[in-house]
Amino acid sequence: MTWDAEHDFLIVGSGGGGMTAALTAADAGLDVLVVEKGSKYGGSTGISGGGVWVPNNATLRAAGHDDSRESIRSYLDQLTQGKVPAARLDAFIDHGPAAMDLLGQSRWMRFFWVRGYADYHPELDGGRPLGRSIEALPFDTRKLGEDEKHQRPNSMKGPLGLWITAKDYRDLAMVKRTWRGRRASLVAAWRVSSNVVRRRHMATGGRALVARLRMALKDAGIPMWLKTPMTDLVVEDGAVTGIVVEREGRTLRLRARYGVLLATGGFDHDQELRAKYLPEHGQRDYSMGARENTGDGIRAGERAGAALDLMDDAWWMPAVRHPAGATIPLVSERAIPRSVIVAADGKRFTNESSPYVNFVHDQLAGGHVPVWFVMDATARARYPFAQILPGAPIPQAFFDKGIAHKADTLAALAERIGVPADALAATVERFNGFARTGKDEDFGRGESAYDRYYGDPTLKNPNLDVIDRAPFYAFRVEAGDLGTKGGLVCDELARVLREDGSAIEGLYATGNTSASVMGNEYPGPGATIGPSIVFGYIAAKHAAERAAGRKAGA
Repeated sequence: MTWDAEHDFLIVGSGGGGMTAALTAADAGLDVLVVEKGSKYGGSTGISGGGVWVPNNATLRAAGHDDSRESIRSYLDQLTQGKVPAARLDAFIDHGPAAMDLLGQSRWMRFFWVRGYADYHPELDGGRPLGRSIEALPFDTRKLGEDEKHQRPNSMKGPLGLWITAKDYRDLAMVKRTWRGRRASLVAAWRVSSNVVRRRHMATGGRALVARLRMALKDAGIPMWLKTPMTDLVVEDGAVTGIVVEREGRTLRLRARYGVLLATGGFDHDQELRAKYLPEHGQRDYSMGARENTGDGIRAGERAGAALDLMDDAWWMPAVRHPAGATIPLVSERAIPRSVIVAADGKRFTNESSPYVNFVHDQLAGGHVPVWFVMDATARARYPFAQILPGAPIPQAFFDKGIAHKADTLAALAERIGVPADALAATVERFNGFARTGKDEDFGRGESAYDRYYGDPTLKNPNLDVIDRAPFYAFRVEAGDLGTKGGLVCDELARVLREDGSAIEGLYATGNTSASVMGNEYPGPGATIGPSIVFGYIAAKHAAERAAGRKAGA
């Protein structure tokens, strides 16, 4: 076997999990290389909200967040319902704080608690109404130097360099309703003017997290090759010993002495795999994952003998398709009072304000694709929607493409979106009754702390208000996703497993390349990035132990 280069540990993919693994391996003394398919680094982490859900980490403990291992395990047990091996859940819980501690050794890795951003099911035993999500502190990407131009951009970038955190967005969404919202708008204006004067390039969320990780990699001297897709794994006698990549027009064989970590994302944008595995109404590509996520790592692992699981599920997200082609997630919008979401029969089918994965699960289970987000003129004047500011005119292209509709009566609106007028009228009338009492007797909207987080705090029930002021609007809502959830079956050491449960020597996976440790559920903001970080850390630790064992044996 001939090789073009050799390294101790090879990492395929430059998202949060891949970069954390690189830092962990380097900290253990391994020679590491990160290869990235795209021309930009950061993967889906870089275009995400950037939340990190790792319970009991140092940032939470420093803020006085009260937690216990028992409460975390109870919460995850209820959510995963026995679909995830206990050892894998234990590994996530037990190694999560240490993974975040290792990141914290870098001068660049700094986080804050998004206090109040509830776990997605805070009503369950072990759920936390104040939340467990942390976020990277805002970061001036000019510090990246030459690497700044290679960072994946975020389509959610604010005008004139405006930067906002998750908490800022919640406050700004209420700019027409609360003094806190008005203060947030003044802070936003100050940030814009400050950026101009100080010439800063401020990033928040996923971009801030990736920039900070990239700075940590630079300090550690870890090389990263961009525009270097992996085409296959090298397997010898059943063990993975390296990878084959394409780089600058050449095919290279890279040896991995102690392991290969696949952190290549899911199959978000591979239509063949979507059609093969995802539910009928979730097969169209409305994914918001990185464009390079086409199942490369999953396919390569499967060729090497890996088992697959959860391939029929995704990190679903209801979304509006922008006329220009982008997919806009609907997170806060579904908490808007004076609105309902109806199926083709003109009826509600679930709690509109529920966690987005659960919303789309209900949507797909009923075959409700598309659905229609119906609101009145007051809602449109008060709250942002699909990146359209409160009271701002809806761009004509939304109407021209049939994405948005407007009418002076509910009956006329029903005709335009093709739902029974009498059913829509009855739905709104019943909903208005709930709004007046403050209790949704059909679906419990507004009862969960998660529902209320993005709601209007000036109302008796932050998620309920009457729909009664013309004109009325309807937006077409698709079954989108943040990435797919299924992938290679892994054990508690992040090792990739065969169908018989045996580990493929030298092969690890994390993030959406692996079958989710969260099963079919979503425990809280950042429960995609958090496990990716933790199992990237675990994989690198195990590779380092393999290296130490071989050296001791020699």
